[in-house]
Amino acid sequence: MNMPSKHLEQLVEHFSSLPGIGKKTALRLVLNLLKRDDKEIETFASDLAEMHEKISTCEVCSNIADGSLCAICSQNSRKREVICVVEDIRDIMAIEATEQYYGVYHVLGGVISPMDGIGPHDLNIDDLVNRVATGEVDEVVLALNPSMEGDTTNFFLYRKLADYEVNVTTLSRGVAVGTELHYTDELTLGRSILNRLPFDMNLVRK
Repeated sequence: MNMPSKHLEQLVEHFSSLPGIGKKTALRLVLNLLKRDDKEIETFASDLAEMHEKISTCEVCSNIADGSLCAICSQNSRKREVICVVEDIRDIMAIEATEQYYGVYHVLGGVISPMDGIGPHDLNIDDLVNRVATGEVDEVVLALNPSMEGDTTNFFLYRKLADYEVNVTTLSRGVAVGTELHYTDELTLGRSILNRLPFDMNLVRK
């Protein structure tokens, strides 16, 4: 793709480096930005430049936050005795959209995947165990994507929490196998949360 401007080409390269954005989409985005007024571009660039400085990680659950605690952990109305374990923040957003869950969360930051070189030590598992070890948690909901990697991680977490007096549950299988949680429609996901079941290690795919 021949570009009439070197700077335009560089911007297209930056945008196309983002997931799901090809060169044509990147060019369309950059051309759209060229039509914006200077003030709007300045604000856009400033927010982007300050992203790493102003956006942090919640010290309790590892959700995205503007301070030491995320918006969910800051709410006194949440049921702190129930922790929902998710892979990343997109799953929190999907579950929150159902308006069917009132506990708190724990973001693992991924799932166990030997093929990708990701092991238990690469995930935020120790902090979860420490939260349960306080004795203030009644239930841990395993809400990982229904995949082989998700099931493997569920099984590992179940074994790690076996020594503690905590109920370990999982979403009902209303969520289709192989589906990423944040792409599931709100009604199906909401029902899966409400109808969660005790975790059964015998159902983990071999």
